[in-house]
Amino acid sequence: MIIELIKADITTIEADAIVNAANSSLLGGGGVDGAIHRKGGKAILDACMAIRNKQGKCDTGNAVITTAGNLPAKYVIHTVGPVWNGESERNNELLAACYRNSLMLAVENDIKVIAFPNISTGIYHFPKDKAAEIAIRTVNNFAQKEKIEKVIFVCFDDKNYDLYLQRLGR
Repeated sequence: MIIELIKADITTIEADAIVNAANSSLLGGGGVDGAIHRKGGKAILDACMAIRNKQGKCDTGNAVITTAGNLPAKYVIHTVGPVWNGESERNNELLAACYRNSLMLAVENDIKVIAFPNISTGIYHFPKDKAAEIAIRTVNNFAQKEKIEKVIFVCFDDKNYDLYLQRLGR
């Protein structure tokens, strides 16, 4: 499995799937979530509404998959990261679960290239350094990583990019 690091807008990434740092309603919001819903169009919202009608909201740490609508990716995997409320093992585990569950959905849907944003580091205020460590460790330890060809960490800002660059030893 190749790990790639880029500084970009995740809505422009050509991959089998991009991951959305969603909220539990799955109906769009701010940051990455809002950008994905705006650029992806109504097809993503319709798919999210169908999921909500079937299962209700998406719990923190879980993930669901939809079409990517007008985006260059084939799918969007929506995962709900934890809101930072202070240091806790529970927050760390929930963030790791976001990455693990997204990767599991990728394997189940024969996705070979998946792009992740910096989950929970925006309006959810998860410390960027801790989030980078958890993301990289979880991806590296993924049990079925041989089924994924490439993971792309897509950083929107310089701070996250530099943290990932340092932790990836590049």
